[in-house]
Amino acid sequence: MPDGSARGAAMPGRLGALRENYPVVIVGGGINGCGLFRDLCEQGVDVLLIERTDFCSGASAAPSRLIHGGIKYLETGEFRLVGQSARERNLLLKNAPHYVTALETVLPVASHFGGIVPSIKRFLGFKARMSDRGSIITRLGLLVYDLYGRHFRTMPKHRMLSARRARAEMPSLNAAFVGVGLYYEARISHAERLGLELILDGEAANPASRGLNHAEIRLEAGRLEIIDRLTGERRAIEARVVVNAGGAWIDSVNAGLGIDSRHMGGTKGSHIVVRNRALHDALAGRMIYFGSSDGRVNLMYPFMGNVLIGATDLPISDPDSAHCSAEEIDYMTKVIREVFPEIAVGRDQIVMTYCGVRPLPRSEGLDPGEISRDHAIVEDTIAGLNIPVLALIGGKWTTFRGFAEEAADRVLHRIGARRRRSTQHLAIGGGRDFPTAEAAFETRASDLCAKHDLDRETALRLLRRYGSRARQALDASTGWTPLISLPGYARQEIAWLCRAEKVGTLDDLVFRRTDIALSGCLTKKVAAELADIAAETLEWSPHGAAQNLRHVLETAEKHNISI
Repeated sequence: MPDGSARGAAMPGRLGALRENYPVVIVGGGINGCGLFRDLCEQGVDVLLIERTDFCSGASAAPSRLIHGGIKYLETGEFRLVGQSARERNLLLKNAPHYVTALETVLPVASHFGGIVPSIKRFLGFKARMSDRGSIITRLGLLVYDLYGRHFRTMPKHRMLSARRARAEMPSLNAAFVGVGLYYEARISHAERLGLELILDGEAANPASRGLNHAEIRLEAGRLEIIDRLTGERRAIEARVVVNAGGAWIDSVNAGLGIDSRHMGGTKGSHIVVRNRALHDALAGRMIYFGSSDGRVNLMYPFMGNVLIGATDLPISDPDSAHCSAEEIDYMTKVIREVFPEIAVGRDQIVMTYCGVRPLPRSEGLDPGEISRDHAIVEDTIAGLNIPVLALIGGKWTTFRGFAEEAADRVLHRIGARRRRSTQHLAIGGGRDFPTAEAAFETRASDLCAKHDLDRETALRLLRRYGSRARQALDASTGWTPLISLPGYARQEIAWLCRAEKVGTLDDLVFRRTDIALSGCLTKKVAAELADIAAETLEWSPHGAAQNLRHVLETAEKHNISI
């Protein structure tokens, strides 16, 4: 029995709709794969994307949830990456305004002259510990950062605050700080949904393309074979180009294609979400981005009513073994005292932990923080079939569109096709026709209330949750019945997600299609009610529904969610 078959839908035949030949097959449905899928679909290329579990369920579900220009890359001289990151951040603020919003960021300054010598050494390529970034270095860095962010600028330039002004605005700040730098980055509220929307947009742009989750591809008896992990169904296909977007699993994907490679050498990053009102209020809606006394870079900011804290950066050889360890939890709960000395975070306040492995290139002997976060494309070949395999190494949420564009151009050249359109100013999913101005947002909510007989709070919540796709959810539903266990969601809403958004397992629904787990609202009663709705909508057997529910509870335990 294939992995996931007991947890998934009982309906066979997902592979029956596939063609025998696709010009391009993408293996991996993380953000790199999803971005490339949409780009190629927009160029009229027929694409099949295969994801072993669910879209954006690996490292793409475990980021710091920042869309940032990479100010720390200035210290390592990666100016091209800084420029691209800042430009792509500004574009995402325009193209995905339903999920990507500005985030005022605080850089605490502990001295005036600290960090000058280490900065010069690091800029010249020498190793140097950077535990103190003084006001001079901070101001200079922010000036340069503003320069790189000038393209498609959407946010104010930086400013510096004295110690007195900083503590007037954030009274709980460490009294040892001599001031702070204030600048703007962006955050993404629901990264997993944005990745899914790229898949849905791609299929809408080219209906001949298909994004398939809970499936895998292998080289079997000299041919490429797709295996549906929910039903066990198999289907042979042909491809002209294969793109390996497996992230930290790139070498494993290659092995399944008969290729022996040693491309990857990722590091794991862990985060915790805590429910601590004092810390939440002390942040005053801002992110604190700071270097701790041990030289690591950390962050914390308000997230869905709680506080997100991260991130670690540790070498790891097996991405499947990645988890947020007790040592990492202790470190992240304690390091906040360097910024807010009077605020303590206990383990009992943890709402959720998560961990992902960054898809970084193999870099023997380098400290994890010194490995480049830039991206690259490496080419392999499937022996016997002479099919090129392009491995997408590196990349991050902020630069996924730019990386996808580079990869798409490489693929288009391979198959003899031309680019039809740029994705630079192409809105994503619910960001299309999304009302960003407050007055327009209120008007849209009023329209939804009038058309669907909703109360205002529900209309506003749906707009924030799905952007302009809220209309699709409501148009596809009859009535709107709040869940018994979680009135902020409705039965019709959950059924629509199951039908329209490629839900294969209850995990997909709980951890990625909704923010129920992310926001700390998951309980056994909620999980059970969702399982009932999903089972009815997707025609799961009683055994399949029970297996789904059991697996969600196991996943919650892995994330340290107390339910």
